[in-house]
Amino acid sequence: MADDNDLIEFVKDRLYFATLRSKPKSTVNTHYFCTDDEFVYENFYADFGPLNLAMLYRYCCKLNKMMKCFSLTRKRIVHYTSFEQRRRANAAFLIGAYAVSINFLSFLHVALQHGILNFETFNVTEYEHYERVENGDFNWIVPGKFLAFSGPHPKSKVDNGYPLHAPEAYFPYFRKHNVTTVIRLNKKIYEAKRFTDAGFDHYDLFFVDGSTPSDVITRRFLHICESTSGAVAVHCKAGLGRTGTLIGCYLMKHYRFTAAEAIAWIRICRPGSVIGPQQHFLEEKQASLWAQGDALRSKQQQTARPYQERSMALSRLISTMDGFSIGTGGLKPGGPERSDEVSERAVTMPPLPDATPFRGSASGLQNQRCWKIRMQLHHVILMLMTHC
Repeated sequence: MADDNDLIEFVKDRLYFATLRSKPKSTVNTHYFCTDDEFVYENFYADFGPLNLAMLYRYCCKLNKMMKCFSLTRKRIVHYTSFEQRRRANAAFLIGAYAVSINFLSFLHVALQHGILNFETFNVTEYEHYERVENGDFNWIVPGKFLAFSGPHPKSKVDNGYPLHAPEAYFPYFRKHNVTTVIRLNKKIYEAKRFTDAGFDHYDLFFVDGSTPSDVITRRFLHICESTSGAVAVHCKAGLGRTGTLIGCYLMKHYRFTAAEAIAWIRICRPGSVIGPQQHFLEEKQASLWAQGDALRSKQQQTARPYQERSMALSRLISTMDGFSIGTGGLKPGGPERSDEVSERAVTMPPLPDATPFRGSASGLQNQRCWKIRMQLHHVILMLMTHC
């Protein structure tokens, strides 16, 4: 049994964390549980964590169920771990992530804040399926924007028990999830034409495996990602080091992640990402990328303000012109019954006439004049909107 001095309180009088040398037994007042053998990290090099996003999700579901369990309502819940440092670190990560709502683990807080992580929509089954090598070996880092994946090969085959995938293997998933751009960071193994012929944009930004990108490559990468409206699939050889490093630059510039937060988030989404000198590179680039992001957002705000003002003025013009009718005496203000339509039309273009004007009668001539004026207004407004 754990002594109260050994407990770290996460939720007052309810949730605790402890490091113990032996397995405790639950009591009338305390429920103990351990996840050391349930959530196990599969290392790539000498790394030992953090546990991936699917494990974090399953842990949060498990603990949330305990917290709501009627039979445990009056018990203290203690997540305990061993003194083995690696297991202890991963256990601490899990309970710390669960406690993010009380301001623990800043990287997870930032991910939640920007909508990059949403457990309400997170599909754990899909995550675990596609992270497997035989199913594509890819992970979303920013859902709908960045997908990191292992580099494709010339042919789909199994090489010494290891599945390899040709570019075509990814086409159905990419199209379904609006992936429009592919960026290759490693040496040429497949023909880029196989992606471009299928309708994808493809770019090569090579730099040496395990190294860091030059400023030119970093700027080029950011420009490509900022210029495309669809999602971007990024790969190097394994889709870990070089891939994670450049995506980390985007996170720092556009979401103001710190280097540590970017590394942590990417590693949780795709374990094994960003290694060795790449970690120091992101730390060194943090200040400049923050400055670039701040400048970009300031410029966007300045550009948007006059556009919004002109759009509002044009909307008022459209609404005003919709309030006029054409009689034999020329333009006349419409009746009061049209005033309640202004708010509905304030943000829309006036509809084009759906029929050509009749000819050969006074009413036909009147309709023709009305139609011509409306067409002229459309041309003027469209021209103004284009130049705004």
